[in-house]
Amino acid sequence: MFNYFSTSQIFNFLNILIKFLNSIFFIFLLIGISFALVFSPPDYLQGENVRIMYIHVPAAWISLAAFCLIAFLSVINFTFKIKHTLLISKSIAPIGLLFACLAIITGSLWGQPTWGTWWVWDARLTSMLVLCLFYLAYILSFKIIKNNHLSMKVSSFISILGVINVPIIKYSVDWWATLHQPASIKLDGTSSIHASMLTPLLLMLLVLLTYSALIFLMKYKTEIIKMKKKSLKKYD
Repeated sequence: MFNYFSTSQIFNFLNILIKFLNSIFFIFLLIGISFALVFSPPDYLQGENVRIMYIHVPAAWISLAAFCLIAFLSVINFTFKIKHTLLISKSIAPIGLLFACLAIITGSLWGQPTWGTWWVWDARLTSMLVLCLFYLAYILSFKIIKNNHLSMKVSSFISILGVINVPIIKYSVDWWATLHQPASIKLDGTSSIHASMLTPLLLMLLVLLTYSALIFLMKYKTEIIKMKKKSLKKYD
């Protein structure tokens, strides 16, 4: 699909998307923060500390979804040798790492008043830390390995191996005894979270997704520039 567009056309399209997302991001942010900090009620057990959930949960969701997408694109790139899928994966990886770290940090801030400790080596926390390590390994594979073909193979292997950790994170609270509660939001309609908390949670998810899209588009532009510079050097 990308072969039908010139670099200038892709850049123009990316610039339009960036301007559009910039125009709506702060509106979404204002609405999301208003619902998360003002309109949503405190929890009857956790009190005001529950508001950390509005950052913690969306950050965890995005970090897991981003790694799944990286693994999928790595398979596509490894099979069909589509350069732009690799550029997209490289652009997504720092965003996924950012939100994985954010999920761990906010989880510690939430856990200290709730559990009485900043960190425990339970299945959910440990598997999230492992996800961060896979993100780091994926990013570093491009930094350390200078051979493009070899770095593509190594990064694809890391992402495919790492995606095995995603269902472990998801179902760790069901498979092992952990401090984390079972999932409160389910697709089968049996969600236990009240609408007054679900609404700000989804709004903050929208805010963080918009922010992720902005960072991705800017990073993607940078990766295209790097690719074009490398191709030009070949003809010098």
